[in-house]
Amino acid sequence: MDYDRKSTVSSFYGARRSADILNANPPSADRRGQYAAPSARPRVDSASSFYADRQSRVSQDLLNQHGQSAGYNASSFFDAGRQEPVKGGVDEEEEVEAEPQADSWDIYADFNNVGPRYSTAFGIGQRQAQDSSYHQIPSSTPAIAPKSETDVESTLTPVELVTVPALGPEWQRSELKSMTKSGKRELKGAERKAKWKAWNRGEIGLFGTKWFTKKFLVFFVFGLCVLIGITLAITIPRVPGITFSGSSALTQASGSFNDSIPIEFSRSPANFSFPAYANVQVDTTGNIIPLTFNSIDAQVWYPSTNMQVATGYFGKKTLPAKSFPVIQIPLNFSYVATNDTDPTWVAWYDACKNAATDPNGVQPGINFELILNMDIAGLPTSQSASAQAANAACPFQLPVNSQ
Repeated sequence: MDYDRKSTVSSFYGARRSADILNANPPSADRRGQYAAPSARPRVDSASSFYADRQSRVSQDLLNQHGQSAGYNASSFFDAGRQEPVKGGVDEEEEVEAEPQADSWDIYADFNNVGPRYSTAFGIGQRQAQDSSYHQIPSSTPAIAPKSETDVESTLTPVELVTVPALGPEWQRSELKSMTKSGKRELKGAERKAKWKAWNRGEIGLFGTKWFTKKFLVFFVFGLCVLIGITLAITIPRVPGITFSGSSALTQASGSFNDSIPIEFSRSPANFSFPAYANVQVDTTGNIIPLTFNSIDAQVWYPSTNMQVATGYFGKKTLPAKSFPVIQIPLNFSYVATNDTDPTWVAWYDACKNAATDPNGVQPGINFELILNMDIAGLPTSQSASAQAANAACPFQLPVNSQ
């Protein structure tokens, strides 16, 4: 036999032959018995090497002329017939008595030519009808007869392993997307949209309440608008109307203001200047709360020539509501003309000259317009108001000799 068909143990020791029946050469047909006669140098195994059978001893020479011990050599025994291959660890007789119908397991069945075959490699055992040496491997789990209908059904159908999770992905695509930021935003948007639709139908209320429905919101907004309107009507100040108080639109100034501005009418160069107070009556009947002026800027115009002849400033002042208070706005009259024939200069000079120089002994009046730019607290922009004065008396009289 070739080396590749022998035991790997024998090949490890340099192709030394052993007494194993699996590694022995096939028996010759012309020899007696099953195995061939020993050669000039008998085969030895690992056990015989222990006794140093190659050395000449007296006990060996008496029994065997070749000097080989008969203790562990298979060829020294009488031929008892065909030797069976080595079986497993279970006694065959006990196994047959325990299970007389079951075939014993032969570990060498696929490696020799005399035992049953179990392997299907290289086409062996494919033709079970023709190949009588093929034996199907018996099941390791003995079949037990079912004791009930449930057991019968369980043997016919696959057993469901309820404790074992199913194979495959545990998360769906939608569930994986819901874990991302975009998926969370979409879920929140869909939730808000669903809540908006439910609230629009009157099914739920706002802010987790049941009473804040669409109908309630309409009444709430209406009441809030009414409340805001009432509040604005009370708190927003109204622009007051102004008129001149009594018959004296202008009165003579006093105190430091009178001393700060000289009274003068000059022909060359033609000009005039004097201080005065404008007596203005303010109408605050349209206001519910007191009216506060942050400041008032005043201007006096002569309507005949449309020339400005005076300016004034009034500071912060609070006036009571629903009344007609009178305030005095200080005015600084100042005008410069090209000559003494200027109509504006002549009109104001005639109004302020001494009454003794008049043939009728009466001081003539003057017409002018007072314009006030008012900065009222509570209003975003400045407001304007004006008043007309007709035949208003000059607040002073010039000397008789004034020319």
